[in-house]
Amino acid sequence: MSLDLPSPEPTDEPRIALDPARFEERLQALLALETIGEVRSAIPQVREEWLASERAAEGDEKTLSLPPGFLGQALDQISQALTIERARYYIERLRRLAGEPRTNGVNDIDLNRWKTYADIRTDSLWQIERRDTSGAHTAGYWGNFIPQIPNQMMQRYTRKGGWVLDAFAGSGTSLIEARRLGRNCIGVELQEHVAQGSRERLDRVPNHSSVATEIHTADSSTFDFVAALRRHGQPKADLALLHPPYHDIIKFSDDPHDLSNCESIPSFLDRLGQVVENVSLALEEGGFLVLVIGDKYARGEWHPLGFQAMQVVQQQGFMLKSIVVKNFEETTGKRAQKELWRYRALAGGFFVFKHEYIFVFEKRGQEPQA
Repeated sequence: MSLDLPSPEPTDEPRIALDPARFEERLQALLALETIGEVRSAIPQVREEWLASERAAEGDEKTLSLPPGFLGQALDQISQALTIERARYYIERLRRLAGEPRTNGVNDIDLNRWKTYADIRTDSLWQIERRDTSGAHTAGYWGNFIPQIPNQMMQRYTRKGGWVLDAFAGSGTSLIEARRLGRNCIGVELQEHVAQGSRERLDRVPNHSSVATEIHTADSSTFDFVAALRRHGQPKADLALLHPPYHDIIKFSDDPHDLSNCESIPSFLDRLGQVVENVSLALEEGGFLVLVIGDKYARGEWHPLGFQAMQVVQQQGFMLKSIVVKNFEETTGKRAQKELWRYRALAGGFFVFKHEYIFVFEKRGQEPQA
């Protein structure tokens, strides 16, 4: 029999809210029992009480928020223990969930409760079957990234009340997730009509944590992120999210400042470097930058745009922390041409894109390389 609860797969299972004092009281009562038989007899009543609890509210820090699946597993393990000593060991371990939190200083993840964070991804291969379309999110804007990406990155690399920059705000995905998670976010979008649509969607999201979420119409290579932060009394940001165009795969506008209008890959990478350099000025030392980008196939040649862009960020003094490969089944452009792309792949000797990259960097105090 395993002595540890299995680490769960990522899930969107809603959490339930438990009163910490009542949680401790219940576990103390279990610890006071003298035989394994008494413990097993008491477990059903505890299970019924806990699993009947109300769903945890977003941003509620007064309750103990736990996934019901995890609680069920923990109670099963206690009742299946062969000895009273082993049952008490499991009960004591469960008690630690209500103790003082222990974090890594970067995020709010309580390492004493690490097995309860089934929604947090830690593997480098993300297979996400569908995008989150709940609330104000939309899939109608070409090239926008799925909400799960900013959600995961904000939970891993910021704390509640922290500050996030989005240099390619688009349909406002990052700002919506920031507001939901209680993070402040400043976004920049080149096209005014797109930015206005994002503001309208953002207005539909409740601001329970009273955070600042704003989107500016500007060029991210020249926008003064530092001044925008200082208007809120904030010197630097904790996290920057960059989801640029994948060069010219999708033309987003006729604006010459739009990266999708760059004449060549070298000019695209040069312009992306200008954005990274500008964003870096507003990012804390030890802060994180996340770049989401894919490769490009043109004129019979695969261009490793993702890794080329990765090197651009490294040249600005950032240290690479992780590379995540994320699947995608269909883009807006390929959805109606799935069979045609399969034919082209067979005829042209290449493979149809089914992935993109999420590069995670940490800002170091190094001088940018020439």
